[in-house]
Amino acid sequence: MNQHRYLKYYILAVSFIMLSACNSKKEKEETVEQPNILFILSDDHTSQSWGLYGGILADYVKNDNLQRLANEGAVLNNAFCTNSICTPSRGSILTGQYSHVNQVYTLNEPLPKGHPNIAKTLSANGYQTAIIGKWHLVGQPEGFDYFNVLPGQGLYWDPVMKTKEDWVDGHDGTKGIVHKGFSTDVITNMTISHLEKRDEEKPFLMFCNFKATHEPFEYPERFADLYTGMEIPEPESLFDFGKETTGRTFGGQILERLAARWDEATKNPEEFWTQYPGLPYPLEGLDSIQKRKKIYQKLVKDFMRCGAAIDDNIGRLLDYLEAKGIADNTIVVYTADQGYFLGEHGFFDKRLIYEESLRMPFVIRYPKKIKGGQRIDDIILNIDFAPLMADYAGIEKPVYTQGRSFRKILEGETQDDWRKQMYYRYWLHTPDRPAHFGIRDHRYKLALFYGQDLGKKGTSKVTTEPQWEFYDLHEDPKELHNAIHEAKYASIIQDMKERLKEERKKYGDMDEEFPVMQEIVKSAFE
Repeated sequence: MNQHRYLKYYILAVSFIMLSACNSKKEKEETVEQPNILFILSDDHTSQSWGLYGGILADYVKNDNLQRLANEGAVLNNAFCTNSICTPSRGSILTGQYSHVNQVYTLNEPLPKGHPNIAKTLSANGYQTAIIGKWHLVGQPEGFDYFNVLPGQGLYWDPVMKTKEDWVDGHDGTKGIVHKGFSTDVITNMTISHLEKRDEEKPFLMFCNFKATHEPFEYPERFADLYTGMEIPEPESLFDFGKETTGRTFGGQILERLAARWDEATKNPEEFWTQYPGLPYPLEGLDSIQKRKKIYQKLVKDFMRCGAAIDDNIGRLLDYLEAKGIADNTIVVYTADQGYFLGEHGFFDKRLIYEESLRMPFVIRYPKKIKGGQRIDDIILNIDFAPLMADYAGIEKPVYTQGRSFRKILEGETQDDWRKQMYYRYWLHTPDRPAHFGIRDHRYKLALFYGQDLGKKGTSKVTTEPQWEFYDLHEDPKELHNAIHEAKYASIIQDMKERLKEERKKYGDMDEEFPVMQEIVKSAFE
């Protein structure tokens, strides 16, 4: 009897110990440490110049640290912006919303005061939040415990930076502080310095935002001789001189306009809005082919030299995390606010739904959760970044976001219900780059260049006739032939028009306040 009682107590004791151990393990699993987030954002650093996406520049770009990130993390092959221009893209990254929701349409609107953003959300959930570098959202940053940002575009050399104490809205830097050096180096120095002062008991959200590689593509002296004497390969469509050969419906921002800026900056250096490296750059006496070839060589070399400084400083940030022993618990993202044309279609700049502009290069490293060396083909948008950060911080999807966390995709789980297409809209209308909206899936792209200013800041009042463009990205990956009138695509185009209407309705972008758009849409979709 005593033996039976002893055995009973023994079993109860063992069961209690095992149950306690299980509960302890369960509690341990449920109490996940909130990771730090270092979000590094550059300007216009297009995928063609990363070397991670192949292409004609892959063997020329300096990308040791980009490759390091890619080897240790995941690269998104199909990340896209929802409005390819600096200020709106930054608004979408912060809010997880399209431009018509966060009200940042062009280059001159601030986020509305009190508007929700991911910094506010993470700050309310125990994160230290900071942003250093390019802000470009006009009004004073909200949701950040600390900010030290460039006024407007800011300067490449000896940049002025503004804090809460010396804030003036807009591009005004008169009350800011000058920081000696090249901006990419300076912003990295300031980022590391701020992280040194952080409360190590709390996780951090740090935005490190470079001005580079925005025009005028300046670079530090250490890269001045990079590419000297080299002939950089040219894109297939460099000598596209007009819409006659491709069927595109607008003129675009052609390379010769960049050359005109160089000329003006050379002749009137005190009056022109910026200065470019390597001037004067003579083009006299050249025919149209020779001239475009020479313009391209300067653009692409300056751009890659400017990008080389980014790669250097990504390395410095990664080394800092490792030296501090926090690399394993820090999510590192590097992306650009949109793409950029480097001579494709004979263009420079961005803004368009064309691939070089639409695509956002993106790499993410988080050793605890994300397997290194991955390539991900799912369609990801900049409105998805805020939900992803919230997800990793252990916060439910913020109700204000229109995007969706892609954490499960990053961690190897197939998402059968993930989007198969994306919606895009560009608002800053000019006749050579008309306002437009469109849809892109894994093969086809359809866009309506509706050509209306709709009263948005900085737009041209000169409207253009609404025109459709359609591209088969398998047959025509460089988008050299507008196939909108080809009979073999008629049913596909009609289907995409229906899906485009559905996407507009899904995101609430119905132009109800613009009667002119109601007429255009009615006519265009018939």
